[in-house]
Amino acid sequence: MSDIQALKDRMTPYVASEALLERGIAAARDALLAKQNRAGYWLYELEADCTIPAEFILLMHFLGEIDAALQPKLATYLREQQAEHGGWPLYHGGDFNISCSVKAYYALKLVGDDPQAPHMIAARTAILKQGGAARANVFTRLTLAMFGQIPWRGVPYIPAEIMLFPKWFPFHLDKVAYWSRTVMVPLFILCARRATAKNPQHVHIPELFTTPPELEQHYFLQGGGFIRRLFLLLDKVGRRADALIPRRLRALAIRRALEWCHARANGEDGLGAIFPAMVNYLEAMVILGYAADDPRVVLAKKALRKLLVTTERTAYCQPCVSPVWDTALSCLSLDAEGSSAARSAANAALKWLVPLQLLDHPGDWRLRRPGLRGGGWAFQFANGYYPDLDDTAVVAWAMHAVPERECYASAVTRALDWLVGMQSKNGGFAAFDIDNTYDYLNEIPFADHGALLDPPTADVTGRVVTVLARVGRPQDQPALERAIAYLRATQETNGAWFGRWGTNYIYGTWSVLTAFAAAGISADDPAVRCASGWLAACQHPDGGWGESNDTYQDRQLAGRGLESTPYQTAWALLALMAAHGRVGSVERRGIHYLLSTQQSGGQWGHPSFTSPGFPRVFYLKYHGYCAYFPLWALSQYRRLTQDRLDA
Repeated sequence: MSDIQALKDRMTPYVASEALLERGIAAARDALLAKQNRAGYWLYELEADCTIPAEFILLMHFLGEIDAALQPKLATYLREQQAEHGGWPLYHGGDFNISCSVKAYYALKLVGDDPQAPHMIAARTAILKQGGAARANVFTRLTLAMFGQIPWRGVPYIPAEIMLFPKWFPFHLDKVAYWSRTVMVPLFILCARRATAKNPQHVHIPELFTTPPELEQHYFLQGGGFIRRLFLLLDKVGRRADALIPRRLRALAIRRALEWCHARANGEDGLGAIFPAMVNYLEAMVILGYAADDPRVVLAKKALRKLLVTTERTAYCQPCVSPVWDTALSCLSLDAEGSSAARSAANAALKWLVPLQLLDHPGDWRLRRPGLRGGGWAFQFANGYYPDLDDTAVVAWAMHAVPERECYASAVTRALDWLVGMQSKNGGFAAFDIDNTYDYLNEIPFADHGALLDPPTADVTGRVVTVLARVGRPQDQPALERAIAYLRATQETNGAWFGRWGTNYIYGTWSVLTAFAAAGISADDPAVRCASGWLAACQHPDGGWGESNDTYQDRQLAGRGLESTPYQTAWALLALMAAHGRVGSVERRGIHYLLSTQQSGGQWGHPSFTSPGFPRVFYLKYHGYCAYFPLWALSQYRRLTQDRLDA
């Protein structure tokens, strides 16, 4: 056998035949089309760690309203997610997390699990090994305080009078991210009233503490820099001075907080359209004496139940829903696929998206840009006060990509005007806010999660650059140039970009290389060459790519730490094909991986969590990522190979 023939034989497994590629694309397209709602949108499950379903159980016991049919299903889900280390991780395959484990253990005990059952012993042993429940994060300790498991001195001092602080004050609501605002404001009420859970079965967890809670003196980590020590001192001073606050002033602060929540209650989609804020708002109304049949209470409960995903055996609660995001990304993948059925479905979806654009609605973003016209989309079905830039960029991109783009021209114009107006000083774009970079606020005792802020990120900026460049309006050129400069400045030394909203460097690098290609930056550009080389070096022997959420703890793991996954392989392929405008052996091997792992019915699956909600604190699994991203990559590969053959 000649050397040439031997080389061909070795390459054969990585060369997808045209028929095999067509079958794979058609099956993936049909699977995606089958998931489209009759109204036009796509909505896939959005799964988080066990903190959320555990909190749903805790909520029922806080209110004293226990759903006898739902509770066992939530408990079954929690038991099935328990890891071999005895506790619960923040993502599939992750390390033990004490905060999630404390809530899951307490929820199961509330349900009625015997503390001497093997799974409870394993969980308790793991928790105690890590220092016990006193070492849990602030949000967990707040729950424990409301359930009477720890004294209120075990949580930060959170005065409702924050609502009355002037804008120039070092801490003000306008200076934290949207998710922080919506969670904190109803929490001000709960803390001011020292909210007490009903806990009708009087279930307690003293066994989770190494020191009796009333004797524990180390609820807060000491040390740190000057700013942290200063905030800890102010926390002590505020706690001691609390009794001196006039009752009328406290009542005014609580009233302001409640009015703020009512204005943003968002109907049956809930405050902020995110679970933690919705729970706090409902509990705050109950603590303030709202009746169970009050329309606002009824709506708040309905909003929470809409987040449930139930089967005959199990149930879990989503942190929010993602119809706009799922729909826009599905449209982009279908546009790349290009068939008449795909184009028809995409146009139906885009028509569904048009009326969801937030044009003249009130929004917290207007505090920084009062003269800017609205034009954004929210992530959820409804979240009027909080459109986000990432969704807006992807929707506008999808609308401009289709042949019928003129039908959506006015919507795209408003979207681009809004996006450009939301650019931060450093040239980057954040998810919801502008110049939300008050880093010192992450040092306050409340912010031990380190996720109080919404600074610009490479992935969101990459998406905005992509749509601005693809539409190509002359007036956007200055904003585009500043954004590209920001992206160049944030490239890692290894060539990758950090992925704030997707795991992790593979996601960030896909976001930016796609943007650079749209902006006409060539494959010979040093930044593109470095990023492409890094991606190629991260490819696994099976042709795929896989990166763990462990990379948010250890940057040395960038691009690796996980077996190949369909969605990360698709990101890497889309990035490389965008950068090079052609396919080579690296891309062919990646396509072979996707086709060889495609399941019956045209779908892919993987248990890994796809994104951080907040790095190192909260992670998500977008179930749709294994549906539309692989289809997009396969379709783009077909397009490039056909272009080469036609040339």
